[in-house]
Amino acid sequence: MTKRILLLLVITAFAVTSYACSKRTETTTKTSDPINVSDVKVKTMDGQEKSISDFKGKVLLIVNVASKCGYTPQYEGLEKIYEKYKDKGLEILAFPCNDFGGQEPGTNEEIQSFCKSTYNVTFPLFDKVKVLGGDKAPLYSKLIGYEPAGDISWNFEKFLIDKNGNVVGRYKSKVKPESDEFMAAIEKLL
Repeated sequence: MTKRILLLLVITAFAVTSYACSKRTETTTKTSDPINVSDVKVKTMDGQEKSISDFKGKVLLIVNVASKCGYTPQYEGLEKIYEKYKDKGLEILAFPCNDFGGQEPGTNEEIQSFCKSTYNVTFPLFDKVKVLGGDKAPLYSKLIGYEPAGDISWNFEKFLIDKNGNVVGRYKSKVKPESDEFMAAIEKLL
């Protein structure tokens, strides 16, 4: 009799735990409230201030980049999708960042030269920014609120922004720009 009660208690505990975990998963995968970045101002590589609202009507891909990272070859994929979709309304905004392992130590001029000579990058590169810590760039302060909310975890994390400036997608570094999943998300927005 005691074995049956013990077994019943174990089964009940398992069922309650499973139910609670499933509810927790729903909460963490729920879409976040809309985050709009239109009002954010950024600096171009030559120090000019530019507002994200200047890109209204375009789909944006915002990515923190680095020249000495294992993901640096993604520049090639980024350039491919830029060439494919720029005439349909895609803009890629690349923000060099030295927050992860010192993998972007160069000056703006050195970064531009590297990107042009190594990957023939034609999409805009912006002023080097911080994406971590108390002095993170205002753009990234907003972006990291998108689910799953939290700090940028490495170089080449990507955010998709719709034509009205709303963040609609967040992709970790390992997601290649030319992957079917990523291309489909871009095409859906264009």
